[in-house]
Amino acid sequence: MGSRKTSTIILNILKYLFLSFWGLIVLFPFYWMILSSVKSYSAYNSEYVPKFIASNPTLENYRSAFTSVNLGRYFFNTIVFAVVTTVIMLIVITLAAFAFARLEFRGKNIVFTIFLSLMMIPNELIIITNFVTITNMGLRNSFTGLVLPSITSIFYIYLLKENFEQIPENLYKAAKVDGTSDFKYLIRVMIPICKPTMITITILKVIECWNNFVWPRLITDNPNYYLVSNGIQEIRENGFGRENIPAMMAAVVVISVPLIILFLVFRKQIMAGVQKSGTKG
Repeated sequence: MGSRKTSTIILNILKYLFLSFWGLIVLFPFYWMILSSVKSYSAYNSEYVPKFIASNPTLENYRSAFTSVNLGRYFFNTIVFAVVTTVIMLIVITLAAFAFARLEFRGKNIVFTIFLSLMMIPNELIIITNFVTITNMGLRNSFTGLVLPSITSIFYIYLLKENFEQIPENLYKAAKVDGTSDFKYLIRVMIPICKPTMITITILKVIECWNNFVWPRLITDNPNYYLVSNGIQEIRENGFGRENIPAMMAAVVVISVPLIILFLVFRKQIMAGVQKSGTKG
């Protein structure tokens, strides 16, 4: 018994050492980002060998991040873009998932198979097609052009459909016998039961919108519609003779804070949603 207990203790120590080491590897880029953001431009460029501690930390880079470009405006644009896109997408995918999970119509399985096959198309081809379509519609340099290609997701429809199908069908039949409409059943029964997954999808979509870089750069060249990703690129291009890495890192820190807070606040719901989506039957 004593040797078994000793082996268990040693295994636990090794496990926690490994997890701690892996945690340091994961967290190191965040530490380096914050460290670079508090180094002056001259000090950063004079370091031939990178230093892991800032000798003279400064917050000047954070001021430069907001003064060299209109980062506050980009923040507002990104919030509007993320909220509008996420709300519209939730409506679209919820109705689509309900239709595939509970309604019966001709060709349902074929249509859903075609939907899933679209996930195999490379994202680069989709971006090119969306760019041509939005340009031909005259929607470049507009919020509509930014939002429209992102208001649906085949993966989220599939994920939500799988969750809806886990709800016993007898509930749906009983509700229909009582005269409950499909929409009322969806709002009062299915969505509350699948709330963890809905929260997870919402947070993932907000993060996706917040980190969106390629599409905003393609579809708009008007600063009035720039997002925070465009702001980082502008700071990069407005370096003092070369790339202003410390100011870029300061902007990245500021931009990352809302997402970190969002994850910390809803981490339990995210894990519950992921766990629920991985359970079938």
